[in-house]
Amino acid sequence: MLPSSILLQRALKNSAGDLCHSLPEKQHELTDLIKSLLKKNNATLISHYYTSADVQRLTDESNGCISDSLEMARYGQDCDAELLIVAGVRFMGETAKILSPEKRVLMPDLNATCSLDTGCPIEEFTAFCDAHPDYTVVVYANTSAAVKARSDWVVTSSIALEVVEHLTALGKKIIWAPDKHLGHYIQQTTGAEMLMWNGSCIVHDEFKAHELEKLKNIYPDAAILVHPESPAAVVKLADFVGSTSALIKAAKTRSETTLIVATDKGIFYKMQQAVPDKILLEAPTGGTSATCKSCAMCPWMAMNDLQSIALTLMERSTDKEIFINESLRKKALYPLQRMLDFSASL
Repeated sequence: MLPSSILLQRALKNSAGDLCHSLPEKQHELTDLIKSLLKKNNATLISHYYTSADVQRLTDESNGCISDSLEMARYGQDCDAELLIVAGVRFMGETAKILSPEKRVLMPDLNATCSLDTGCPIEEFTAFCDAHPDYTVVVYANTSAAVKARSDWVVTSSIALEVVEHLTALGKKIIWAPDKHLGHYIQQTTGAEMLMWNGSCIVHDEFKAHELEKLKNIYPDAAILVHPESPAAVVKLADFVGSTSALIKAAKTRSETTLIVATDKGIFYKMQQAVPDKILLEAPTGGTSATCKSCAMCPWMAMNDLQSIALTLMERSTDKEIFINESLRKKALYPLQRMLDFSASL
């Protein structure tokens, strides 16, 4: 009789569906298999806060990294693993490869993208920048390697305000791309002179102030925590505005016992761990003024599941590997490393 691990590998390769649904009794064997494959291949799992609870739980159990995109970038660069499995969206895998060219970077699904990335094509963005040569180009991390290479600075939501404040103090005018909501929030906060690219996140763009106000009326003592990729009217209602990691910290430090959270619902896994005694509510994405196109869950993040992670580790195929032209990588590294160095200086 074949060992159960071999039977499980066969089931993984032959099944078109989700193993966790088709063989629920095998889920613990699946996670055990992934852990053993990570160890065997000197690999580490790096997952974003917006991946599923199953993926984040596995990442915790395998001593990987769950974080926002800035910490994902740092961790991939600093860890000893030879193989990085990035559970997130494609720009995160590209960022890991830019910083760690000597390491193999694999993703469960290279088709996992981001509306901010796809909404900022390099040809159009280059023309936009060329039309304003006296502006400093600052791009959000949610962009392709090519767009990063065209920039002067790369930022994440956790450090964007500090970078723009720094540039404003130097008298710089700024081209900002691609998220218009985050850009407008930064502009209002810093008073910077900024030209905006017209992009948005399909998750955060769905939060609506009217529905949020109605929920607040039901829970008048709740604190509203909002990611700045949300529309300005939603940000205006917030008791706290910040990046994913900052929202988790705010959940711990605020005195309110009920929190309404306006960001991808994947954050609830780590946030609930941080505040097990608090009530967490999703900011509404449905109702009379909302359409619930994403329902507070990134469809591309959902493409990372236990089955795809296991297959990625078993096959280690170049079909799932991130490759970046070396010349392009070096150009993209400069503004990215500039952000990391600036962050370290703070």
